[in-house]
Amino acid sequence: MNTRRNKNQKTKGSKKNSSTSPKKIKSLSNKEKGKGKYIDHKTRLKKGDPLPSFNDEVRLNKYLSNAGICSRREADELIKMGIVTVNGIVVMEMGYKVKPGDVVKYDGETINAETKRYVLLNKPKGFITTMDDPMGRKTVMSLVNKACRERIYPVGRLDKETTGLLLFTNDGDLAKKLTHPRHKASKMYHVTLDKKVNKEHLFVLLNGILLEDGTTKFDAAEYVEGGEGKEVGVELHSGKNRIVRRSFESFGYKVNKLDRVKFAGLTKKDLPRGMHRHLTEQEVAFLKMK
Repeated sequence: MNTRRNKNQKTKGSKKNSSTSPKKIKSLSNKEKGKGKYIDHKTRLKKGDPLPSFNDEVRLNKYLSNAGICSRREADELIKMGIVTVNGIVVMEMGYKVKPGDVVKYDGETINAETKRYVLLNKPKGFITTMDDPMGRKTVMSLVNKACRERIYPVGRLDKETTGLLLFTNDGDLAKKLTHPRHKASKMYHVTLDKKVNKEHLFVLLNGILLEDGTTKFDAAEYVEGGEGKEVGVELHSGKNRIVRRSFESFGYKVNKLDRVKFAGLTKKDLPRGMHRHLTEQEVAFLKMK
């Protein structure tokens, strides 16, 4: 989706130059803009896709780690000690892979590795991203508490007033991958400001904005079509806390609305505000490939 630069922002004789023009991102559809009406998750749950079944073979140390027995490194030591069996046979091979249906025992006790779950939520305003809150505020966990039996955790954060995509999973490896500083997931936001945005400020975002916690470069920044210069689409990989809000506030703007419309290639298509769905096997495979 190509957004158009606000015509009023153009100056005569301006040249098209990648180094001096904001990079364009896809324009935001009405659904992506978050204009759908909030739906109470307790009264209407989106069916979404059926629960995926991931039946791939898993390395024995990862199997033990996924079951919450210990870390992978510690699992290697347990395997070397000969106290882990698969189908009644002691396994001391480091690269051994557990197949679906195998019975794994540690110190005589059968281990049931937890099924991996991947849940995508379109977060509404007013919910904080935390597992629980001693102050009794609404948390995002109340919106996904019926998604699955397994205990899932949010990947990254969205502040209380920010809406949009938030991923939950019990796959620790994938969560670390998506939040690792070296290859953080790409995020796209629809930002609504209190006044028209100066084109030069978009250039600053692209070239690198210096805040108290260092410099951050945005991958793309462009006016949203029909937004009268007050709505901007931005894309970035940074995982710094409240980076989008802080960046615009440093220019003197007030962020009236902030909506995450894309996360790691996942979109809000057919996912109303307040609803959640399970990722398909194809989507999970895509995330792991990234």
